[in-house]
Amino acid sequence: MTRFLVVLTDVRPCEGGARNERIAPERRRQVVGASSREAAERIAGAFMALGMVRAGRQRVKVIAIGRRHAFGERELAG
Repeated sequence: MTRFLVVLTDVRPCEGGARNERIAPERRRQVVGASSREAAERIAGAFMALGMVRAGRQRVKVIAIGRRHAFGERELAG
């Protein structure tokens, strides 16, 4: 079963052109777990209505977790 995380983060200024979330992730403001994609999208929609998100100072990310080899399966199927 795939679970989802909905993450509200602060947008950081672009330093040096490229952003690498693995090396320097954005600061998290809120993290909420969801058991289905539909639930995650509803939560993300609520976060997107926030003023800081609408002003471009924060962003919302929906991340699938608990899925093994998702990239490899997609690569083989395509």
